[in-house]
Amino acid sequence: MTRYFYRSIISAGRALMIVAAVSLFFSQQLYAAVGCTLNDPDRDVKRLFPQSTGYRTDFITVQEAGGQALYRKMEEELGGKLDPIYEAIDVPYAFYDVLKGKEVIATIHGVNQKGTYGGMQLILATDLNGKITDFFYQKMSSPEAGKFMDKNFTRQFIGLKLDDFLKGNLAVRDPSKNSAEDFRATLRGLKKNLILLEELKFKKAAKQ
Repeated sequence: MTRYFYRSIISAGRALMIVAAVSLFFSQQLYAAVGCTLNDPDRDVKRLFPQSTGYRTDFITVQEAGGQALYRKMEEELGGKLDPIYEAIDVPYAFYDVLKGKEVIATIHGVNQKGTYGGMQLILATDLNGKITDFFYQKMSSPEAGKFMDKNFTRQFIGLKLDDFLKGNLAVRDPSKNSAEDFRATLRGLKKNLILLEELKFKKAAKQ
């Protein structure tokens, strides 16, 4: 009876491990299947742009915008390989056109980025020239998350453009004591975000 009891516990434990592994796999696939979207776009658009009267959402993939050639160009600009799962060529990225009446006055866009303790969601608000007007973490898992999310850190990116990241014209300091990897991940994610804005959104608009 005792031997059967222990075997039952071991079998149940193995079953739970399998279920957990399968759940993690599918959650990662779901995470990879879509780009970063705003949790509450109605609230966030109005908070970032009080003068706005609405917004519209545009979903674009790298595959649609330029295919493998663009994918490789992005890797060159980032200085490293894109992740084949959560940064795949067919991931749809969400761009929110902020409206004032019928006029587009700004854009809000976000990306998923791997951090030390899990995925980050980095949200940028930019003007129509790609200059950052606001930045916030929609999601971040880190013992020092509060230091990164603090306005004293995030406001340092206001006014920067893609060219500043490409040329390394950044005077932003790591706000943490022991999370340098998350700081570097933040810089990579924001650079990627601005590259996507330029290549997927602005160049698409220029062709229309």
